[in-house]
Amino acid sequence: MRTILASSHALFFLATSFLWNFPEIAVATSNHGSVTRHYNFDIRLKNVTRLCQTKSMVTVNGKFPGPRVVAREGDRLIVRVVNHVPNNISIHWHGVRQLQSGWSDGPSYITQCPIQTNQSYVYNFTIVGQRGTLFWHAHFSWLRATLYGPLILLPKHNESYPFLKPYKEVPILFGEWWNVDPEAVIAEALQTGGGPNVSDAYTINGLPGPLYNCSSNGTQHETFRLKVKPGKTYLLRLINAALNDELFFSIANHTLVTVEADATYVKPFKSNVILITPGQTTNVLLKTKPHYPNTTFFMLASPYFTGLGTFDNSTVAGILEYVNPSGSNNAPNSSTILKPTLPAINDTSFVANFSSKLRSLNNAKYPSNVPQTIDKSFFFTVGLGSSPCPKNQTCQGPNNSSKFAASMNNISFALPSIALLQQHYFIRENSKSVYTTDFPIVPLDPFNYTGTPPNNTRVSNGTKTVVIPYNTSVQVVLQDTSILGAESHPFHLHGFNFYVVGQGFGNFNSSVDPAKFNLVDPVERNTVGVPSGGWLAIRFLADNPGVWLMHCHFDVHLSWGLRMAWIVEDGKLPNQKLPPPPPDLPKC
Repeated sequence: MRTILASSHALFFLATSFLWNFPEIAVATSNHGSVTRHYNFDIRLKNVTRLCQTKSMVTVNGKFPGPRVVAREGDRLIVRVVNHVPNNISIHWHGVRQLQSGWSDGPSYITQCPIQTNQSYVYNFTIVGQRGTLFWHAHFSWLRATLYGPLILLPKHNESYPFLKPYKEVPILFGEWWNVDPEAVIAEALQTGGGPNVSDAYTINGLPGPLYNCSSNGTQHETFRLKVKPGKTYLLRLINAALNDELFFSIANHTLVTVEADATYVKPFKSNVILITPGQTTNVLLKTKPHYPNTTFFMLASPYFTGLGTFDNSTVAGILEYVNPSGSNNAPNSSTILKPTLPAINDTSFVANFSSKLRSLNNAKYPSNVPQTIDKSFFFTVGLGSSPCPKNQTCQGPNNSSKFAASMNNISFALPSIALLQQHYFIRENSKSVYTTDFPIVPLDPFNYTGTPPNNTRVSNGTKTVVIPYNTSVQVVLQDTSILGAESHPFHLHGFNFYVVGQGFGNFNSSVDPAKFNLVDPVERNTVGVPSGGWLAIRFLADNPGVWLMHCHFDVHLSWGLRMAWIVEDGKLPNQKLPPPPPDLPKC
């Protein structure tokens, strides 16, 4: 195995025509061609200016967005994170299976305690059976507003893409910008019980673009520009790292071909608009025009939203700019700027239609291994609710008399004081547990989930989990509710990919709907949007022992408790057991 040391201060060129911001130093080799890649993440404060506002923000290596992490399928990644800021920190490798490396998954108080100031932790894991686009981000409070970056998983050497090799590959990360500290935003919201203040702008690769005040006043450096050549095919690696918003994305007068979702290949399909929820990644092919068009094209992203709360109803713009093949330095005609048309902000029919087009590639090399039979079935309601306002305090939640909350099966998940995985591993030595194993497998009080909501919106609180044996075939139906307004919920499952076998509007009907499930080529994902006012069914094989979080990827709903945890027991064989924790595991 080769060992590679990587930093973020030089360039290394890969055969895929992708420039990376890291040098490689080969130390040792093996017959298998896989390598060990070392990265250093220094968590530091950095002054950053956007929208004429300069603020000190938490970064990795002083970069916003953070550095790219690059590996091939089969490689081992060793990332040393050193915390130089006052905030607690943990890093999640979003979408990585973490087979037998659950200690490196990253969610605070689930698989580890956070890394405290002046402390460090080494994330050590191998990329097994995965290739495509993922990303990494902080998993403590709202720190992922500034702590995120692409995780690019290339195919093995001598392996090719199941589509035309692109001329160039470009990561495009969608994010959000606050003029104030996002930690102060969520702290105020949790104190008052109301909804948090929305972001001041969306960003593309950290840049808000020309449609925002101040950003448009000659500040070209605040606009992402994708320079392309005529007659070429580009692979755009789209990543939605925004905290709270699903986004529509389109490039004026260009068609996009979706070829991958959440680092799994899909049957290619064309569309003018892409929907991408927080936590999702989508690879699309962009075929540029055969001749120099002498015009400029906007690439736009705007939110999809159906709820009752406030949200950032703005549009971020980047620019697609053709390079003049004649070698002239003349820029395209800036007076001719074409804008794409995006769906209406609440266009749920477009979302459903787009989602229905996503199908697994399902060929001999990349089969769809969806479980055909089920060992355990679960039905989880997901939605908002309320919790009581503390005595002698004025709250700004529902009816101005309570606090906003969120729950699954009416349980708002309370983070423990000790990481669940530590408790689970050492349970034989310590019978006093910070969690229980009685999370309800169905709602305790059924109601008309998408009809008139019940008068009582109060949620229960607890650190409740579900325990399942190793290799269990699991089906979960996620049902949206109309309590405090129906809305889409992007759900992420740690430690697994799952197959989206069915979805629909209204209440799930267990007698009728399963007959319509797609058990042939359903899309395989790690994050999926539960339809607004509807339901969604997923299946997965619990072949990864450990403790795995399942949660809404709207950070505001996550902060309100919209999450639960699975405990997957060890199997019988050595490679089916959770290994011991690393010696540098952070202490609580």
